[in-house]
Amino acid sequence: MLKKIATSIRENKNIIEKREIDPIVQVIQSKSYKSSRIFSDIGEDSASIIDNENLILLTTDRIKTEYILKNPFGAGFSSILVGIDDIYCCGGIPLAASLIVSFKDNQIGEKIFEGALEGSQKFRVPIVRGHTNPNSNYNELSSTMIGEIKKSDYLSAKNAKVNDDIILAVDFLGKIPNVSKFYWDTVTFKQSDEVLLRRRSMNVIAQKHLANSAKDISNAGIFGTILQLINYSNVGAVIYINKIEIPSFLIKNGYDLETYTKMYLTTSFILTAPEDKSKEILKIFNSHQMNSSIIGKIIKHEHLLKISDGKESLNVLKF
Repeated sequence: MLKKIATSIRENKNIIEKREIDPIVQVIQSKSYKSSRIFSDIGEDSASIIDNENLILLTTDRIKTEYILKNPFGAGFSSILVGIDDIYCCGGIPLAASLIVSFKDNQIGEKIFEGALEGSQKFRVPIVRGHTNPNSNYNELSSTMIGEIKKSDYLSAKNAKVNDDIILAVDFLGKIPNVSKFYWDTVTFKQSDEVLLRRRSMNVIAQKHLANSAKDISNAGIFGTILQLINYSNVGAVIYINKIEIPSFLIKNGYDLETYTKMYLTTSFILTAPEDKSKEILKIFNSHQMNSSIIGKIIKHEHLLKISDGKESLNVLKF
């Protein structure tokens, strides 16, 4: 099982893609203008800009072209969803969204906007700005989300500490849409109060200063998200695969650990926290209808991901 999971991680195209952008990130870090107003930037789910005792949060995402063609409504909805979770995962409150949309078919454009407006209503965040090209030769969609948080409460994705527990929190009440077996939908069929309750667990954790770092789970899956976190925190991680629980709905539909850990899990977070804070974090997630468990430890071996079944362990890769 360990070797099978390790191979799956190494061959995950979304993880490979994340590694390929590293040289670009390094160039930006070294050559971009520096400002004293920037609190934290590259490597964060939401960059942060100092505003007196608060931080302005900023995140940007692109929706893949093939997804736009396959499900333009879902692409529009996702353009809001991804930014929302980038803001919440660092403990912030989303304030507003902006979209850049290009399309060559008016029906696709209409569906994109329908989905984005549905996301705006679902997460109670206004779309306040954008740019639209309705006469394009291609279909493209990207979004920017802004939010805010008290500076002292900000949860970084780059602050994991050696000996931290690694906590996985997932909304287990979900379904699989027809568009992809690797997409765990926990939001489209729920009311606003339900989806916001789960995300506000991160606000409580941030305000109580319980966690050292956090990320929402990306399209690179559980392991891909952990690899990004340890890369920017300059630490390593050991994950006990037997501690990763799979939603019963997925088990009934034939999903195994290898497939589950590659999924894009909406409403899901990876956190690291000191051992003496972990139990309180688990209680907070439970009170917000999130399933959570301790699945590993942060180790000192920089950028190294290890997996263990409780008996044996295996070095998977350095990110």
